[in-house]
Amino acid sequence: MFLLLPFDSLVVNLLGISITVLFTLLLVFIIVPAIFGVSFGIRKIYMKTLLKIFQWATLRIERGAKEKNHPLYKPYVNGIIAKEPTSLEEEIKEIRRSGSGKALDTPEFELSDIFYFCRKGIETIMDDEVTKRFSAEELESWNLLSRTNYNFHYISLRLTVLWGLGVLIRYCFLLPLRIALAFTGISLLVTGTTVVGYLPNGRCKEFLSKHVHLMCYRICVRALTAIITYHDRENRPRNGGICVANHTSPIDVIILASDGYYAMVGQIHGGLMGVIQRAMVKACPHVWFERSEVKDRHLVAKRLTEHVQDKSKLPILIFPEGTCINNTSVMMFKKGSFEIGATVYPVAIKYDPQFGDAFWNSSKYGMVTYLLRMMTSWAIVCSVWYLPPMTRQPEEDAVQFANRVKSAIARQGGLVDLLWDGGLKREKVKDTFKEEQQKLYSKMIVGNHEDRSRS
Repeated sequence: MFLLLPFDSLVVNLLGISITVLFTLLLVFIIVPAIFGVSFGIRKIYMKTLLKIFQWATLRIERGAKEKNHPLYKPYVNGIIAKEPTSLEEEIKEIRRSGSGKALDTPEFELSDIFYFCRKGIETIMDDEVTKRFSAEELESWNLLSRTNYNFHYISLRLTVLWGLGVLIRYCFLLPLRIALAFTGISLLVTGTTVVGYLPNGRCKEFLSKHVHLMCYRICVRALTAIITYHDRENRPRNGGICVANHTSPIDVIILASDGYYAMVGQIHGGLMGVIQRAMVKACPHVWFERSEVKDRHLVAKRLTEHVQDKSKLPILIFPEGTCINNTSVMMFKKGSFEIGATVYPVAIKYDPQFGDAFWNSSKYGMVTYLLRMMTSWAIVCSVWYLPPMTRQPEEDAVQFANRVKSAIARQGGLVDLLWDGGLKREKVKDTFKEEQQKLYSKMIVGNHEDRSRS
């Protein structure tokens, strides 16, 4: 037994040295740079290396697939049906002209008119532009993640070995490192905000609270190996305003909060999230609602109005879509945050799915599963654009203002601008959408009849 003691001592010493070296590396290369908001460029070198590996793997797959006559999946970016932006009246006019030869001025119902609605219904079933926004897109190039493209078959031993090596790196090295960083960031956030919360209100408390939040969010960003490019920082949200952004993932909050200081808006939760919320609100005036209050639109609007009227308070961060979209489009913005008359600071977020898909399909994955997928991806790469501030025009209502902001975000981020409500992710289509088409058709028939009566 005594012969094993030197060996045991050696193992303990090696383990202690390894932990010390690891902690030192984390402190020097990740935590300290996060505190001061600097980067050594290691993540960008890592990203460039991954790109070269992906390019080689894709070329090897395409060559092997060609030799074995295996079709490769190529996603259709613009849908499977070519659609021209035409109105109901124009299309029915064309159908009548090609069918019965009668003009649209005929006030009577034409049997051929039903073909317009039949075709629209079939097009919607075949190429649903709403449902496909709630599922992750497959990539044309392979990024060594089986979750990204299920259609790439076995090609060669070298490629399989490379994929297996990638699994080992992601799960045995990157995952433990990222969990340690996430734990460090969250622990410092709870501890730091709790301590700062006991300080008297004033500039010192505000200064410390800002830098504690920024430091912790930057550590959490590094826990995801997030590589973020911020554009037009001179347009960053200012106090007394509202920051609105398209919503792809819960990490959107971390992406934006690592470059700015915001007041968050949300529902009070229990568990770990509740502990974090209670600690954060001690140091910063976040706006949390009880579950029973969230559905009270007037109460929510009142709380938000009181916040933005105080120009000394932080800008509020809001995601008006109300649900996560797969970063190919922007869906309808809820009008609540556009009714209170505050300056709106639009922000466009665009993720690069080549390194890891940031979209959270909440109907398919729970939060823990989603975070595990994020932490076992290669990296999270995204671009953030701060757009010039926008205010509501005198002739605009809240819906028109929301649509104008949404269009600006979609245009800057290269996203598809959709009018559909993201709530369709879990709900049925409202009857008002059906009634709208009925009213358009009825107005077309009745309107033409009235015009003829006047003439």
